[in-house]
Amino acid sequence: MTERAAIVTGASSGIGLALARMLGEEGHGLTVAARRPEKLEAAAAGLRDAGFEVETVAGDLGDEAAVQDVVRRHRDRFGRVDVLVNNAGVGFGEPVEGLTAKRIDLQLATNVRSTLLFYRECAELLKAAGAEHRCALVLNTASISAKSGQPWLSVYSATKAAIVGFTQAMHKELGGHGVKNTALCPAFVDTPMTDFVKGQVSPEAMIQVEDIAEVVRVLLHQSPGCVVPEVQFVRQGDVL
Repeated sequence: MTERAAIVTGASSGIGLALARMLGEEGHGLTVAARRPEKLEAAAAGLRDAGFEVETVAGDLGDEAAVQDVVRRHRDRFGRVDVLVNNAGVGFGEPVEGLTAKRIDLQLATNVRSTLLFYRECAELLKAAGAEHRCALVLNTASISAKSGQPWLSVYSATKAAIVGFTQAMHKELGGHGVKNTALCPAFVDTPMTDFVKGQVSPEAMIQVEDIAEVVRVLLHQSPGCVVPEVQFVRQGDVL
């Protein structure tokens, strides 16, 4: 059994996969979760080929039973949670007069409800790790649109603003237990999720997933007394 272990959601590609790989490099056993089983297994195969210990759990992460299944299987495999990465997310662009209830519900469930449920299910394990080394860490993938709501992406912006607010609340609630909480707020990242805008913004001009992974690597090595509550990743020349 590994000395440290992490759960990473939305880990089949993009930011989640990059963070899972980095955590594996840092010696963490990994439970990776995502919605599409075939895509998740392909990602996990690459992680295992790199020598990492990996558990996979596919499911709808906005569903309570699915979240509980991820945490149960992680606990059975690794027995501890030192890092929780709430990265699963979806986004749809719609004008306000054309908002569809199904897409609103999906964004709320995947972007917000999933994060809250994972905190609830992992709280005991995170506190145990925090009591041991004072550096348990929860990373919540938000967005730069959480800091300045964007037209057409209004629902997505609102869900990510909720994540920033919840991260702040968890910093106050769990900080005394040695559990650090950080909201990651990137602008456009070169992942499949930003394919819709790559006709206007080239992938080379976007933030790279490795940029985010390397910043998080630094967070892993901060002293117990140092907390970074939020990290904003912006593109060259963007106005803050």
